[in-house]
Amino acid sequence: MTTLDSIVVAQVDALLEGEPNPVTNLANASALLYNTMADLNWCGFYLYSKQTQTLDLGPFQGQVACMHIKPGSGVVGTSFASGQSLLVPDVHAFAGHIACDAASNSEVVVPVVVDGTCIGILDLDSPSLNRFTAADQEVLTAFAAALAKHLDAAALALVY
Repeated sequence: MTTLDSIVVAQVDALLEGEPNPVTNLANASALLYNTMADLNWCGFYLYSKQTQTLDLGPFQGQVACMHIKPGSGVVGTSFASGQSLLVPDVHAFAGHIACDAASNSEVVVPVVVDGTCIGILDLDSPSLNRFTAADQEVLTAFAAALAKHLDAAALALVY
C-alpha cells in the first residue's frame, strides 16, 4: 500500500484559501482525502458538541456512519479524550471499538485542534487490515493542522 503523499497538505491549504464556511471546508477536506487515498471505505469528521457533550457526525465520504460518539468511547472517542492521534492496524483488537461499518478493519484518527482546543476528529477507515502507516499518520496530522487554519470554531459551535 502506498503512503499518502505529503503534497495533500499544500493541496488542502490552497483548496480552502479564502473560504470562511467551516462545513464547506470540512466537506472538501474529506473529499480530497477520500479521492486521494486508495482502499478507504470512510473518511470524515466527528465534531465535538458542547451542548450534547458528544462527538457528532460531520462532513464525510463513504458509507453511513454512527451519528454520535461519547468522548472516551471507541477509537474516535479515545483519540478525542486523549488528544492523541491513533493508528489502529486491526480495529477488532481495539478494546471498545464501535463498529459503525462492519467492513472496516483498520483506522487512523487525528485530533483537529483550532486555537488550542480540539474541535473534533479526522477519521479514516479501510476494509483492509494494516492499511495505514506511521508515515500516513504524520501526513494526516499535518493535514489536520493545515485544515484547522481554515476553520472558525465559533461558527462550527453554532452548528455542532
